[in-house]
Formats: sequence, structure tokens, C-alpha cells
Amino acid sequence: MSMAEQLPQPQPPGCDQRVGEPVLRSGLLRSVPEDFRVVERLGFEPNGEGAHRLLRVRKVDCNTNWAASRLARMLEVSARDVGYSGLKDRRAVTEQWFSVPAHATGTIDDDALAQDGLTVLEMSGHNRKLRRGTHRANGFRIVIRAADADPAALDERLDAISRGGVPNYFGLQRFGRGGNNLRMAESLASGRRLRRRDRGFALSAARALIFNAILSRRIAEGSWNRLLPGDVAGLAGSRSHFQVETVDAELEDRLERQDVHPTGPLWGRGSPDTAAEVRMMEADVAAEHLALSGMLEVEGLEQARRPLRLGVEGLEWSREGDALILSFELEAGGFATSVLAAL
Repeated sequence: MSMAEQLPQPQPPGCDQRVGEPVLRSGLLRSVPEDFRVVERLGFEPNGEGAHRLLRVRKVDCNTNWAASRLARMLEVSARDVGYSGLKDRRAVTEQWFSVPAHATGTIDDDALAQDGLTVLEMSGHNRKLRRGTHRANGFRIVIRAADADPAALDERLDAISRGGVPNYFGLQRFGRGGNNLRMAESLASGRRLRRRDRGFALSAARALIFNAILSRRIAEGSWNRLLPGDVAGLAGSRSHFQVETVDAELEDRLERQDVHPTGPLWGRGSPDTAAEVRMMEADVAAEHLALSGMLEVEGLEQARRPLRLGVEGLEWSREGDALILSFELEAGGFATSVLAAL
């Protein structure tokens, strides 16, 4: 049986607005794992020596946590000692980095790993364990088969995406298979205790739901890609932010060049850093999800910001028969499904 996914896909929780009419009417995604390729870009070079080893691993049709546990068993270390920067898609061919202690007593068995769909492509010493979110970007190559789209309309939309980005929704992956992470968040909000790992997934899903809902509100108001007085603007490619009092010509130009983006809250304790009507709107949406927003505050998470707009770098596209082939790069934390949803 084919494992392909029919487009369009279900929208992630909190997403209830579209930007423009669909130009890609239907298609098949992930007909085979090779149709969805991801290459993680660290943004730094391994030191060559240190208390850890960095392994660049190609994974075929397996998820990141499973690959980490497989490496831990082979190297005879605890699964907690294996680090990685981000979770990658399962139904895909992905390349990502893992860190393992340099003192690990086990050895890499290439043949055994190959049977599990894993290949170690590169190994180097490093002075630090990899932590979540430490990579710079991910490169994608996606093949959509049986793509039904008007070529002219598709070219126009893809050109607009290249110039103006897409809504930076959290994808379905953040909410777990069948929404399981979100159900755990609801359980945590009701007072149930969770294992440490499950708690992390639950908190992330709750934050993602509120962020998506605020982004949907901004889309409905036509301001997801505009700066408003009272906004908090984020500098592209960094975690630096600044408050917007007035939107002048210089700021509009920087927005057009995607040097800055409007941001939305990753909910936590205290009030958002925004002001005026923007803060009121964010608080109103959070109040619509009071159990989850209240739980995030009780759990001690601090307010943080995430861009509402996702820049799509190096976007290229081509047609081979009935297949549409897309290549692009997204900064860490961006979801390729947001690009597909914009089509």
C-alpha cells in the first residue's frame, strides 16, 4: 500500500485562515521517503576535538528519537547522553547531526546501522553536546507527484512566496501523532503529572497552539506580514527583538527586504512584550485557551517571541512530467508544511 499523503493536508491546531486561494489543487506527498529530503545545516564547524563526537547521520524512514536510541545502544551509552539539534521527519530521507560522549565504549557497526536505515556520513570531535535549536537552518527538496496546478498561477504564487515569505505556523508534527502531544498538554493542565520527556512535548504543543491561533488572527486582520505600532519586531536570522513605536519608511523598507519580521508570543509568565492594541489582541487569544495559557504560566515558562512570517530562502522549482519539485531553505524552527500550505 502506498504511504503517500494526499494534498491538501489537515491544518495544524489553531490554523483557520488561508492566505490566497489554492493554486496547487491536489498532489501526492511522500510517495517514497526519497520524495522528501532534509539536510540540517549546523552553521558552525565541529572543533575536531573535545569531550563529544559529532556524527552526521543519514536517516531513511525513521524518526530522530528512534535513531538516537539506536546510536545509544550501539555505543553503550545512555540515551540521555545522545544530543541532537532538532527533530526531523520520519517519512523522509534526512541528514542531521548527533552528539555522543567521546568516552563511549561501543563502536559503530556500519552494516548493522544500514539495516535500520542509518548511515554515518561524517564524524568529528567537538567540545559541546548538541542542544535543541542549535542548528542554523534546514535545506529541503520535496517532490509532489500527480501535481494538479495551473503553471502560470503556480509560478506567480511561488515567486510571491520567494519575495514575501509564508505564515510561520507550527506544523502538525509539533502536536504529535494524532494530536497526542496536545492531549498530553490538556492532561497536564488538568493536574496530571507527566514524565519529563512527555512534559516537554506537552508544553511545546500548548505554546504552538496559542501561537498558531494568534497568527490566524493576524492573517484574518491582514497584518501577519506587516508591522503595527506596539509590535515586537524580530531581526531575521537572530533572536534579537525590538519594540515598534511607529512604523516609518525605513522600517517598511526593512520589512520588505525581510530584514525584520513581526513576531507573536510563545506564551509564558508575565505579559507579552507588545503594547497597545497588539498586546490586547494577544491577551484575548490566550484567554480563549485559558487552561493551556494558565498552565504554561504555572509551569514557569517565560514569555518568548517567534516570527509570524517565515522567509523561504533559495526557492527553486521545476516540473518533471506530472511531478512538481521544490527546493528551498528555512531557518531553524520553520516547517516545510507551511510552504506547502501557502500553495
